[in-house]
Formats: sequence, C-alpha cells, structure tokens
Amino acid sequence: MNRLERALMHALFVHLHHNIDRVIDFGVFADLNDKVEETWPGSILVGPDANDDAAVFRIPGDEGLVGAKMESHCSPCVPRPYDGAATGAGGAMRDLVAMGARPLFLMDFIGTLPLEEEIIVGPCGFDGDCTCGECEIMTSGERVNLLVEGIRDMCETMDVFVVGGGLSTSFRDIVPAVVVAVIGRLVTDEPLTKPAKKAGDRIVIVGETGNDGNDTLYRAGLVDVMRPAHALFDEERTTMEAALAVMKTGAVHACSDLGAAGIGAAVSESARFGGFGARVDLTRAPVRKPDLTPEEILICETQGRMLFQVAPEDVDEVLAAARSEGAAAEVFGEITHEDETAFLYGDEVVARIPNDPDPEIIEELQ
Repeated sequence: MNRLERALMHALFVHLHHNIDRVIDFGVFADLNDKVEETWPGSILVGPDANDDAAVFRIPGDEGLVGAKMESHCSPCVPRPYDGAATGAGGAMRDLVAMGARPLFLMDFIGTLPLEEEIIVGPCGFDGDCTCGECEIMTSGERVNLLVEGIRDMCETMDVFVVGGGLSTSFRDIVPAVVVAVIGRLVTDEPLTKPAKKAGDRIVIVGETGNDGNDTLYRAGLVDVMRPAHALFDEERTTMEAALAVMKTGAVHACSDLGAAGIGAAVSESARFGGFGARVDLTRAPVRKPDLTPEEILICETQGRMLFQVAPEDVDEVLAAARSEGAAAEVFGEITHEDETAFLYGDEVVARIPNDPDPEIIEELQ
C-alpha cells in the first residue's frame, strides 16, 4: 500500500466524512420516512440512506422535484476562514447540481467562540501558537465577518439567495461550526445519481485540477499542515452552467461533484456503489498549472469540478455541451467490470483502490 493508496483508502473507508453511516443509524430515518410515504406517496426519491450527493424529493402538490443539501466546512475555516466558508457553500451547491438541480436558496449557521476572544487564523491555528510567521491574530467576531463574506460572495456568484440562518457564540473550540443548507429545483425529469450504471461508460471530467486542498492527506496524518482549497468563484459558475448544459443532452448515466479526496473519491465511490470498477488516466485531466504530480491530480480538492458517465457514442455531444459554456472538459477514464478502481499516470498504475479492502488493511488505517 503506497502513500496515495493509504490516503485515499483512509478517506473512503475510515474517515467519517465518507462513513457517516457508522455513527448514525439511518434506519431511524427510514422508519420515519415510511410514514411520509404513507401520507404523501412518491415524495422522497433520494433519501438519507442513499449514499448520494444530495436529497431529492417532491413537495406535495408541486409537480417539480426539489434538491436539498446540508454541508459543514469547519476545520478548513481555521487556516482560511473566507475560503473555507466559500468553498463549503460552493461544495453544497455543487452537490445539488450533481443531482440535476440548479441551486436557488441557502441558509447558514455559524458557531464560534465569544466574539471578543482572540484567535489565531492561519496554518498554526489548530496549535494555538504561531511558529510559521504567516498567521494573523484577530477576534472571533472578525473571523465571523470573514465567514459571512465568504458565503455571501459565493452566493452572489452563483445567483443563490440567503433566506435565513443562525449564530451561536457559546462554542469553546478554535474550530468554528460553519454549516450551510442549500435548496434547488431539478432541471432534469429524474434525479441523477452517483453509482455507476454500465461497464464501458466513459468518465468525463469538467473543470480544471490544481494542487490546492490537501485535507485528505492531512486527515490521514500524511502532512503536518492543512492547506484548504481556494475559493474559485468564476470557475464554480462556469462549471455549474456547463454541468446543466450537459444534463440537458439527456446522455448522463451517473454524475458526481469532486469534493473531499477529489478525483480519487469521486471515481472510486461511483464505481463501488454501482458494483463496478473503473480505470482512469490522470494525465488526461485538464489542469490549472503544468507539472502537477500524480498525487496532486488524484487527491487534491480543487473546487469547481464535476464528473459525468456517458455512453461512448454520446461523448462528443457531452464534451461539446460542456465546452459551449467555456468549461474545460475531457474523457479520462471508463467504467469496468473489475472489482477495483485503477488510477494510471500514463502507462504507470499509481494507485489501486479495491471495492472491498481486507479487514487487516482497514485496521491498519484506523
């Protein structure tokens, strides 16, 4: 197990971001939602137990479908409050887009230390003492203003409107609670879903990859300093419009945004949840700067990117639709009948992620 495989398997099979069902009993919600189905049949299309990017439901009496997503972005807001809050909002919006929806409304909640208390913002924020010389001392209230500005700027870029929220100053930890809930309207007749549908489908990536966002390596204990992804406002808007244009072709079999653990998680989860494998050539991913390493392309968390799975005969139409909105788009992989996802850099396999790792490996990663 090399460094890349260790980081990605830790994210996919150990860290709670991708394994919430180990903590929360979704059966409790299933029982409740059964009662919803009795009252309003057909209301819930994608619920909390679906392992997908967002919920999709029908409001009784309304013919259309609605998507909803709640997302937290707490730890990244310690070193980068503005970017952390903005990317949290943008990521929640992208999750809605992945289901076939245009995001419309947002609510936010911020929990923080008392407003007058001083905090460290920067790479040493978690340590409570700056040793790098790059941090800034500010009050908790000043940080709240940066968090709000980040959310506001992303909403303004995406034409999403803030309709409510909440604030608590009773937190006692340097890590603030930064939570957003986004609601949108589906533009597709049915929700798009993450699991792969058919071997042979091509994997199309929309948006450019950079080397920002090392959260996955940090959580796996492979780097000492968290350097969160930068907020990419114009790129988020371009990717959203490109994604919606792609969806209008009717050619999309599966869709996912690229968030935590980047390309690695998005491809591996889609293949595994569908009962397939995948094969990806990282050299074919559009990049924001030259000379990125395979590790950076695979696992960095650059914002404003989406994945689509389409039949080979529909590739040209899908690429044309994405590029018509000014987005970079390329085919860089395909769904296979294998029981693993293989990531290549040219002819070299740089990581193999099994759908079902041995228990000994999971124990080693704990």
